Amino acid sequence: MPDLHKFTNLQVLYLTTTGRVTRLPRTIEIWFILHDGHLYVFAEHHHKASWVRNIKEDPSVHIRLGDCDLDGRARILEPDSDAELWRTVQDVARQKYGWGDGLPVQLAPARLN
Repeated sequence: MPDLHKFTNLQVLYLTTTGRVTRLPRTIEIWFILHDGHLYVFAEHHHKASWVRNIKEDPSVHIRLGDCDLDGRARILEPDSDAELWRTVQDVARQKYGWGDGLPVQLAPARLN
C-alpha cells in the first residue's frame, strides 16, 4: 500500500465509482481524512447518496489524490460492528473540517498508478 501521509494536508480527493445502472464511471470531489493507513470519506446523506449506492453494488473504486492515482476498494462502515472506528474517524474529520457527521466510508488503496 502506498504511503498516504504526504496527502494529509490536501482538502479533497476525487473518488470514481461505477454507476450501478449505467456501469459508467462516476466521479465526485469530496473531503477526506487519513487514519491508520486508510482514507475515509463521509456521505452527508448516508445511504441515499448515489456514490454510496454505487459502492454497495461494486466496491471497486479509483482515487485521485493530487497528482497520484490509486485503485482500491471501499467499505461502508457499520454503526454497530464499526462503532469505535466510526467515532474515531468522525473525530478526525471534525478536527480537520469542523464536520464529521456523515456516513463514513473507508477507502483502501491497493496501488499507485
